[in-house]
Amino acid sequence: MQAQAAQYGPRRRTRWRRLRKRFADRQKKRRGRGMAGDIDREGVEKAYGRWAPIYDLVFGKVFDQGRQSTIAEADRIGGRVLDVGVGTGLSLSEYKRTTKLCGVDISEPMLRRALKRVRTQGLSNVEALAVMDAKNLAFPDAFFDAVVAQYVITAVPDPEATLDDFIRVLKPGGELILVNHIGAESGPRRVFELAFAPLARRLGWRPEFPWERLTNWAAKHGGVSLAERRPMPPMGHFSLIRFRKS
Repeated sequence: MQAQAAQYGPRRRTRWRRLRKRFADRQKKRRGRGMAGDIDREGVEKAYGRWAPIYDLVFGKVFDQGRQSTIAEADRIGGRVLDVGVGTGLSLSEYKRTTKLCGVDISEPMLRRALKRVRTQGLSNVEALAVMDAKNLAFPDAFFDAVVAQYVITAVPDPEATLDDFIRVLKPGGELILVNHIGAESGPRRVFELAFAPLARRLGWRPEFPWERLTNWAAKHGGVSLAERRPMPPMGHFSLIRFRKS
């Protein structure tokens, strides 16, 4: 960050340092409270209930490549796939019909739209759609060949516990396939993400979610290995991430 600030004149460098200090102080307070509590289930449920009527219009094209990439990986594995945060069901028709699908979401208004899509398009490979908390999945251990979570992990109250439950329902050798925004480690984008974070939480997600949080979780869990991290548009700020269960 110091190298970035050196490009500017004395006044702008001073302003930059003040911003850095303000956001560093905010992060210390947030860490003191515990990041797991900075988003709550009720808030996320309400936020995505509000998004439901316009979700496809707003996010359909923006996240299309990430969505297509995760679907391709899940279809490569085949068998039975859990799509967590299935939302309005935008992805459901794009899986191969030979891939058996279960979809869950915290938002009932979102799932009503997904159910309508399944019925209208005759998606017979969709076995179930259910309102469910991603951290407490009502499925038995080792039930799925793959778990897909698109733009989910930054929007749940307890990411690590949620990831643990994803791995629990995976068969040995199965894959957890994520696509998600990963926060910048430094520079102007980092400053922007920290500044935007309070508003983003009201919208239902964390813009500053660090890559280190995922690697620390994997190391602590011990039963998974990182298979791939692939940059995704827009502008490479998102990543497709694959973990394989031992």
